Amino acid sequence: MAMKEKNIWILLIFILSGLVVGGLLGEIAGKVDFLWWLGYGQSFGLTSPLELDLSIIKITFALFFKINIASIIGLILSIFIYRKV
Repeated sequence: MAMKEKNIWILLIFILSGLVVGGLLGEIAGKVDFLWWLGYGQSFGLTSPLELDLSIIKITFALFFKINIASIIGLILSIFIYRKV
């Protein structure tokens, strides 16, 4: 019996899409009275970007995460769907 080999890149695409779609749904559902808890979350990251000025080139680093309950549910669902595929 041949085993199906799973690709790590497809897993990353599933995870990112689950986070993005879940986060979007959480932002929308957070404005509904009885679904407010889906929009509850935490934000963290660099509040002001880091700049590296090398006189020839200027590089700006910034990283910011906004996680809510719906994005965590989307992450779990995307991993579950990946395992079933």
